[in-house]
Amino acid sequence: MTAEDFLKDEPQIDNRSLVDKVEFYLIDLFIRKKLNPGDLIPKEMELAKTLRVSRTVIRETLNRLKTMGLIESVKHKGTIIKSPDLSEILQKTLIPNILDQNTLKDIFEMRLVIEVGMADLVTQRATKEDIAELYDIIKDEVSPSKETLFDIDHEVKFHGRLYDITRNDTLKGFQKMLLPVFNYAYSSGLIHKHLDTQHFFSHKELVEVLEKGDAGQFTQAMRMHLENHYNRLFSME
Repeated sequence: MTAEDFLKDEPQIDNRSLVDKVEFYLIDLFIRKKLNPGDLIPKEMELAKTLRVSRTVIRETLNRLKTMGLIESVKHKGTIIKSPDLSEILQKTLIPNILDQNTLKDIFEMRLVIEVGMADLVTQRATKEDIAELYDIIKDEVSPSKETLFDIDHEVKFHGRLYDITRNDTLKGFQKMLLPVFNYAYSSGLIHKHLDTQHFFSHKELVEVLEKGDAGQFTQAMRMHLENHYNRLFSME
């Protein structure tokens, strides 16, 4: 009988570190206790005594939870539950130089989906001042052609302003996270991939459509603006 046959159907050994176990236990405890942002949690010494582990284990566990954005220390108050900033957490791990090409491609695709999907928010919340600022951003742009899809500095500035117009803090946070993938189109060679048709809907045309205030038209315009990116991605599959 082989070892594999001998151990078949036996439960797997829990080989997580003690810190891992305490981390998962505390997260589950916070949920079961229905703690809300601002609620205090016990002090290090109390947790160590109750859970029968060292303060070193508790300290490392709490540091992990702080890194995750689940708790924070408040002077003269103690450690409290915090509503995590999802985009901030992702930004800490989104380091382009150590992300593989598949991950960068996935993030680039996510950027395209988000920007088409947020068109309704942009249309509903854009003010006259926002429109004027977008026109100001595009006034120095090079006219688009078959050879020029976009200038990366203008792309970041223009699309960043669209995220601001949504007035959605989480979306604006994601925009900061997505900034590095603007370079993906260049570094991966995606931008230079030949297409039979190179139709391009410019930033200027986008603003002109946005100014009309029609969400459906702006969604379609944004999709046309990003059309070449989609075509290049699909042609790689």
